[in-house]
Amino acid sequence: MEACGKIVENGEEEFPWHLGVFDAHCHPTDTVASHGEIRSMKARALTIMATRGEDQEIVRQFANWDVDKGTVVEELRSLGNEESPCRIVPSFGWHPWFSHQILDDLNCSQSKTELPDATNHYKAVLSLSPDDEFILSLPEPRLLSGLLSQIREHLQRFPYALVGEIGIDRSFRLPVQWDPSSEAAKNASLTPGGRDGRPLTHHRVHIDHQRVILKAQLNLAGEMGRPVSVHGVAAHGVLFETLKETWKGYEKEVLSKREQKRSGTSAAHLDEKTDGQSSAHNPKIQIIEPKPYPPRICLHSYSGPRNVLEQYLDPAIPATVFFSFSCLVNFSDRTEKAVEVVKAVPKNRILIESDLHSAGERMDQLLEDAVRSVCEIKAWPLAEGVTQLAQNWRHFVFGDGDLI
Repeated sequence: MEACGKIVENGEEEFPWHLGVFDAHCHPTDTVASHGEIRSMKARALTIMATRGEDQEIVRQFANWDVDKGTVVEELRSLGNEESPCRIVPSFGWHPWFSHQILDDLNCSQSKTELPDATNHYKAVLSLSPDDEFILSLPEPRLLSGLLSQIREHLQRFPYALVGEIGIDRSFRLPVQWDPSSEAAKNASLTPGGRDGRPLTHHRVHIDHQRVILKAQLNLAGEMGRPVSVHGVAAHGVLFETLKETWKGYEKEVLSKREQKRSGTSAAHLDEKTDGQSSAHNPKIQIIEPKPYPPRICLHSYSGPRNVLEQYLDPAIPATVFFSFSCLVNFSDRTEKAVEVVKAVPKNRILIESDLHSAGERMDQLLEDAVRSVCEIKAWPLAEGVTQLAQNWRHFVFGDGDLI
């Protein structure tokens, strides 16, 4: 592939949107009014995350916009198509920031009629035992079994949907409750249920509880053969160990260099062939073998160190792990750490994202800036980088083809 872009007035190479740019992780459902901006965007597709009770249905509604699901998938699997409007790939899941709202009824020794009430549940899963007034401001907990049933229904409705956003976050703290004097400060344009500028309390969600909610969703993704988009903040070690638990006993056999030479098979070649789900005879037919781990994982806006990244590249891991980068999180100040990590990611495992909460021109600009940053760090010609990133996104979402 060769760089063949034109040079525009500011000296930058003209951006090759026609090759297809794909947002691996975003939240335009947080600003529903921006929905109408999507069709006019330059990006080829947005992978839209659900996070909490208030936005699961909104993500579904956004996805219903693309009525002919078969046509959407075929378009997204093809090479760049300038005539195609921006498409939506939905993702359904429960974010760790809201994991306290889920009551684990699947690993509980008590019967359904003896489950803890809201007060006892919140005191068990939140640090610094919240007082009754704060607990009364929280929503009634949802059962984990019900959440998984809802996600399963959405995945059945959209056979190309992902599971996400899910994960673990050590640093997040719950916001203070709304009071009558602050109700007027709510931003009416935002989907309810988020922080919306509120100050933070000292209450955090216990990591053990976050792990339970995460593992349940990972298991569901594995059962249905869906990729996942994973959030990890200040918890890179515990996140890796949680993911590792799901594939324990399913690790791939790794041949030594001598054995590879003897068999004529490289470790890279073995890696390429493990995670495609399409039938060799008909790529439209998906062959799903239920497993306890998802086939493909995206660590979104990856902020971990290089040594943790290298753990995920262990050839024995049966899932294919991708690393996504955004301007908002990774390239806002272009740290030496971020540059080192991007350089270390194999070319076929890197994705870009906006992680933005509204669709439109700014989202397109963030995607372009992320692509340019990755290409600069990787020393890729721009057209080559856009093409590679598009291939990576298709592999992450659909499991198509070999890792190129």
